[in-house]
Amino acid sequence: MLNLVLFGPPGAGKGTQAEYLIKDFDLNHVSTGDLLRSEIAAETELGLKAKAFMDNGDLVPDEVVIGMIGSKLEANKDAKGFIFDGFPRTVAQAQALDQLLTDHSTSVAAMLSLEVEKEELMKRLLNRGLTSGRSDDQDSSIIENRINNYNEKTAPLKDFYGAQSKLHSIEGQGSIEEIAKRLNDAVKSL
Repeated sequence: MLNLVLFGPPGAGKGTQAEYLIKDFDLNHVSTGDLLRSEIAAETELGLKAKAFMDNGDLVPDEVVIGMIGSKLEANKDAKGFIFDGFPRTVAQAQALDQLLTDHSTSVAAMLSLEVEKEELMKRLLNRGLTSGRSDDQDSSIIENRINNYNEKTAPLKDFYGAQSKLHSIEGQGSIEEIAKRLNDAVKSL
């Protein structure tokens, strides 16, 4: 089973590139935001737990999110693999994901880290804000804060996967097709 963690700062193009990887390698997409919304809509036990946290303005605990990912794995036992987009975000989440995958007799094959300069991220997000309607993509100080939070809290995951020889840094600047080819080549080399 081919399991990939697609990684990078806000605006790196993870969502766009995930679509190429899903199509090229026949992978199932695991987006924690999508999982949360679908579990809540289906009123599953985990969805109701998540909703209670969210209704109080709290973050959904890792164990609830991991439970949802476990449900997705169970529901797709014949999948060729999964691409994890937006998860894990912390070392604790990465450790929990590793354990969950081990329990399913599989593992993360690689972390594909899209590397993009801060100025380019700012430009991309502000441009996206013109059409997305997302207020967090329309204010440069909010964007800068999101990038700083990523660098402080999430980027250390590169060390975690690097220590397992699973980190693959990918140049995330250029055309969408050029970046997709770089990712595709990295996956084929695994």
